[in-house]
Amino acid sequence: MKRILAATLLVLCSHVAVAQTAPIQVFASNGVKAAIEALKPAVEHAAGHPLNIVYGASAGLKRQIAAGEAFDLAILTPETTADLTKAGKIASGTAADLARTGVGFGIRAGAAKPDVSTPDAVKQTLLKAKSISIVKEGASRATIDKMFERLGIAQAVAAKTTLESGTEKSGESVAQGRSEIEIVPLSEVPLVAGVEILGPLPGDLQNYLHFQASVGANAKEAAAAKKAIQYLTSPAAAPVFKAKGMEAGR
Repeated sequence: MKRILAATLLVLCSHVAVAQTAPIQVFASNGVKAAIEALKPAVEHAAGHPLNIVYGASAGLKRQIAAGEAFDLAILTPETTADLTKAGKIASGTAADLARTGVGFGIRAGAAKPDVSTPDAVKQTLLKAKSISIVKEGASRATIDKMFERLGIAQAVAAKTTLESGTEKSGESVAQGRSEIEIVPLSEVPLVAGVEILGPLPGDLQNYLHFQASVGANAKEAAAAKKAIQYLTSPAAAPVFKAKGMEAGR
């Protein structure tokens, strides 16, 4: 009994200590939100600091960082990370590959599931769809535009495609029936209740989105940020990324 009480007190003291330390300021892409939220308690324990996380599209977060907003840890696409490193906003040599996710389709939970198993099936499904949602500045935008062009349907779907301001808006549009189908990173589909994964982009239409974690060049909690990255890239984190529709590593 004494051992149990001692162990319980140790855990409680650990949580109190973490809560009383300065937070690690984090900018993270929406693409990793589900996984990072699930990993947050373990990362905070490993780093010894709480995480204060701001999620958004990589393009939007890039503007915030470029404008001088303070941060310790960034989880963004490799292209964005490279640009911010060149600009002196991210510490050179700190970028570490975390995970990748494919692009795919989301539909309203319980709705009939159209075929997206082949490029031709995707083409027919999108032509028949009454409405489509994509994220205007999402990391998947380039992949989606390229797919429309390759399938020869860019003009045909333009009028019925809504450009949403974020993943949540896109998912809500599908969940509430305003859009029949959404095209987003697969890891982002489960972020909105009432939406489920229909399937990934098939064959060579697919393009994986990669995410890296890096330390801010002017980070106040640089040591803690590095500890957070160490945990996020450890074998312990891999199953969580997988459970959230991602593949750990590169």
